[in-house]
Amino acid sequence: MRVRVAREVAGRGGKVVSVVLGLPLGPAQLETLGRELKKLCGAGGAVREGRIEVQGEHRDRLVEALRQRGYDAKRSGG
Repeated sequence: MRVRVAREVAGRGGKVVSVVLGLPLGPAQLETLGRELKKLCGAGGAVREGRIEVQGEHRDRLVEALRQRGYDAKRSGG
């Protein structure tokens, strides 16, 4: 399954959030990976509903980090 890294603004008061979708991981592994990715980007965020949210525009950095971990990651959206 392809992992997508999208950008969302809707419902966040105009603030940008980078969202990682489609990771084939359980909740505990998602939390761990989410913590690593947020630390890498130097940003806050959350793990919700099977997706990792990182505050700010970090799509390129996230795609690169996920590819280094062996995921077929791709940017999604505009």
